[in-house]
Amino acid sequence: MQNSLLEIRELTKKYSLSSGFFNPQERIIRAVDNIDLTIYKGETLGLVGESGCGKSTLARLITRLEKPSSGYLMFKGEDILSYNKEGLKLYRRRVQIIFQDTYSSLNPRKSAVSAIKEPLTIHGIGDKTSRTQTALEIMSKVGLKKEQAGRYPHEFSGGQRQRIGIARALVLNPELIIADEPVSSLDVSIQAQILNLLRDLKKDFNLTYLFVSHDLNVIRYISDRVAVMYLGKIVELALNHNIYSRPLHPYTRMLLSAVPVCDPRRKREIISVKGEAGTEHDGGCPFQNRCSYKAEICEKVEPSLKKYDEQSFCACHRAGSI
Repeated sequence: MQNSLLEIRELTKKYSLSSGFFNPQERIIRAVDNIDLTIYKGETLGLVGESGCGKSTLARLITRLEKPSSGYLMFKGEDILSYNKEGLKLYRRRVQIIFQDTYSSLNPRKSAVSAIKEPLTIHGIGDKTSRTQTALEIMSKVGLKKEQAGRYPHEFSGGQRQRIGIARALVLNPELIIADEPVSSLDVSIQAQILNLLRDLKKDFNLTYLFVSHDLNVIRYISDRVAVMYLGKIVELALNHNIYSRPLHPYTRMLLSAVPVCDPRRKREIISVKGEAGTEHDGGCPFQNRCSYKAEICEKVEPSLKKYDEQSFCACHRAGSI
């Protein structure tokens, strides 16, 4: 029986946008729309979807960099939305984030060792000497040399800067790490190095990951389970091999159809892509305007995330029949 580390229930984040100059009209955008999700201790949960679907917003909500409009976030049975300033500070020792942009996430005026030990200083852990020693040890763990400790971000490559970001996330010995597109800005060969590093660190530090990416090949390599997100909603959730061998949702099939394959002899389902993801829908299934399998019920009733077998969930009226 798996132990749940983080439970997300009915989580919603709304943004208010105004459009028009002479007659401005307010529009509500649901970046995260009534999401239910559980992250189990020791797993890597991959979160995949197109740009703008709400993946990064969900990551920021979990780390409390943003406050949700409604819903519940339970970490090890505790409601983190009820935390005061001190409680939130302690929570952030247990949950860390690795950002996508390897340069803007680092202070250009701080050396590598200063950036890595800064969380220890903020949380008042150890003295100056022990903080520096801990930072140097973590640098070694992520594949950086002690001779590089005094260098500044502009003196490192993109892959090395991401290693600094990983070290900074690790230095507080967290339980959960949110990796928000951590390899999307890196060369393919460097991506492989960082992914292998993250897998090794997971074992060494007994970590749990929420790994956010738009790249299905990356998600396939690193994840135990995969959650597919579309317009702020989880539309499919399943074990890694189930997602890639028998996807249930038409959107998942569309994403997999767009992934390049190296072997030209390999047969795969080709699904035509209709238009782009919108920002809102009037009713029914949010994917209906792009779906090749749309039925009459799809225009009237919005599907909920239902269980289809022991480890697969899908929000589609026609799941299992297409």
